[in-house]
Amino acid sequence: MRAIGVTGFGGGPDALQVLDVPEPHPGKGEVRVRVHAATVNPTDSGVRAGRYRDRHENPDGPFIPGADAAGVVDEIGEGSRWAVGDRVAVVVVPFRTAGGAYQDHVVVPDASVLRLPDDVDLVAGSTFLMNALTARLVLDELALVPGQTLAVTGAAGALGGYTVQMAKADGLRVVADASEADEPLVRSLGADVVVRRGDDVAARIRAEVPDGVDGLLDGSVQAERVLAAVKDGGRVGAIRAWEGDTERGIDVHRVLVYDSVDRADLVEGLQRQLADGVYTLRVADVLPAERAAEAHRRLEAGGVRGRLVLDFS
Repeated sequence: MRAIGVTGFGGGPDALQVLDVPEPHPGKGEVRVRVHAATVNPTDSGVRAGRYRDRHENPDGPFIPGADAAGVVDEIGEGSRWAVGDRVAVVVVPFRTAGGAYQDHVVVPDASVLRLPDDVDLVAGSTFLMNALTARLVLDELALVPGQTLAVTGAAGALGGYTVQMAKADGLRVVADASEADEPLVRSLGADVVVRRGDDVAARIRAEVPDGVDGLLDGSVQAERVLAAVKDGGRVGAIRAWEGDTERGIDVHRVLVYDSVDRADLVEGLQRQLADGVYTLRVADVLPAERAAEAHRRLEAGGVRGRLVLDFS
């Protein structure tokens, strides 16, 4: 079976190659999906480069990136609640022995599967679940209540964009950052206030919210540089390891989505919201799976808005 991955860590995008791996079959409470589209996320380049090398179940490889895929259920395990032919999106843990989503078939637990609405195609559907689930986990950790203010850095990205829309659905006031070119996009996602992105974004947020925001999602991974935007005793949601001190009683909550792919309750909530039109799915480009190296180069060069998607159909 075809997969795209690497046989060792540390190489650049050109280290990605077409691999022949065993075809998987589902066990109890699992489902197999024929992948039609797999999204390229920043975490994928980390898998390729070895950023998470200590988490891999098979230290000898191969190492197959990919956390997001969409396709059609083609085999079910005993007791699965899914049916052959269901159109779904799945979140995949790339550290497991079977690897991530860059494969013709993936097997995942029932809880890691989201039914796609009829009006969402497989390419767009592949861009949703991992980032939306991350956003949901962060907002739940921050535990803000309607009327409080959330700041979002990296708001033009997939995680940031879903967080803006999710926070608005939760009744929060949202202050988001954007470049001049991205400001119309971020406003269209529902941000109440948009400030210019950059190293001084904390000062720009404080200028709009003098007492500091109640919570902040650090989507652009600026770490200590964003603390000044947060009020005393406020909260920060981090998606990477947090190094260094905090200040003024601010709590940092680190979220790693791969630890929560069994949260069927959250996935079902996201499924309902997606069907209700809460979220805007953005595809930057679609490339054949064999051009994964090109997709990684483009992502790492920066400036991509929406997600690059690999076509496995």
